[in-house]
Amino acid sequence: MSIDVVTFGCRLNSYESEVMKREAEAAGLKDAILINTCAVTSEAVRQARQAVRKARRDNPEAKIIVTGCAAQTETAKFSEMEEVDLVLGNSEKLERASYGRIAQFGLDASEKVRVNDIMSVRETAGHLIDGLEGRARAFVQVQNGCDHRCTFCIIPYGRGNSRSVPMGVVVDQVRRLVENGYREIVITGVDITSYGSDLPGTPRLGSLVAKILKLVPELKRLRLSSIDSIEADDELMRVIAEDERLMPHFHLSLQAGDDMILKRMKRRHLRADTIRFCGEVRRLRPDVVFGADIIAGFPTETEEMFANTLAIVDECGLTHLHVFPFSPRPGTPAARMPQLAKGLIKERAARLRLKGEAALAAHLSAEVGRLRPILLEREGLGRTEQFTQVEVDGGEAGQIIETRITGHTGRHLLGALLSQAA
Repeated sequence: MSIDVVTFGCRLNSYESEVMKREAEAAGLKDAILINTCAVTSEAVRQARQAVRKARRDNPEAKIIVTGCAAQTETAKFSEMEEVDLVLGNSEKLERASYGRIAQFGLDASEKVRVNDIMSVRETAGHLIDGLEGRARAFVQVQNGCDHRCTFCIIPYGRGNSRSVPMGVVVDQVRRLVENGYREIVITGVDITSYGSDLPGTPRLGSLVAKILKLVPELKRLRLSSIDSIEADDELMRVIAEDERLMPHFHLSLQAGDDMILKRMKRRHLRADTIRFCGEVRRLRPDVVFGADIIAGFPTETEEMFANTLAIVDECGLTHLHVFPFSPRPGTPAARMPQLAKGLIKERAARLRLKGEAALAAHLSAEVGRLRPILLEREGLGRTEQFTQVEVDGGEAGQIIETRITGHTGRHLLGALLSQAA
């Protein structure tokens, strides 16, 4: 065994896992399992600990190194596990020197933890990877950390304050990936709509997107990971309207559809702001599809408040829902608020998921009969510009192929390949 990486959580973690593996291999590290954790929910932390135990059972001689957001925020919980050889912080995990010390000197039991103060980190390096293994699209990290302090969220304490990658570095990365054959690039980060606030001249996300599309004309598709709609700038709205290479799929950091709950979450938008944003984007790009992160069962949430969240699915025309049952994270203000019963939280999450399944089914039905160019992720499976999954017969990963949508399963589309589009 050389190096295996086990990844939990977001797209940014997936990107960083590739960087970790590359840096560890370049440093000469061997026989190691890197576990890149997520801290967004208590369940994510539990799953990471479970993965650590399984890794040790299956690989008794391997070096087990735990890192990521949960390792940063709950260092003691992982360092106390006898299965763990080393805990690395979120900054340290991306540095070749961290792995070089292990490869050269081995693991020192007296130095089991290498986790610095993430709030002291002031820059985010533009780590360049040639693409993610086995994927048709490549991710480019443009930003890390978050300056906001939502009452439910532990992530700023795992990622630190917002730091941006300089625009020129991002454009060079995109150009390199396109030259390597990638037809779709996903811009990712912790809070990408805060991009540029720490850079000279304070450029905005819209400026970055416009620059990429202008300077890399060969790029077929540019996609944004998750956005905070209240931070969408005028230039971003212009690009949405004018350049079809920016994909018509936007995943919103929504969290709730009730104003009082949004206030208690310390979010910066009201439900009317989100409804207005979705309406404006749909006017500019009628083919747009929206996804959203929504928390069910936030502390103090009444049935009436929850009804407002259910209603916003229809009012915004949301299609792809990521539903999170509220999970109190130690150290956050929401953990000290009056909690709902776990059974009620679970029940509301189930109702919200049913609402999401109905919204997805309606979208899938509306797609039947349409022609859509799909990017094949692997043979037999691709995605439309709206990020809807399509099952097809044949095709080669990485191709963009014109496809007739013939039906759906209730969860994804069925299609017939027509001709290669790009």
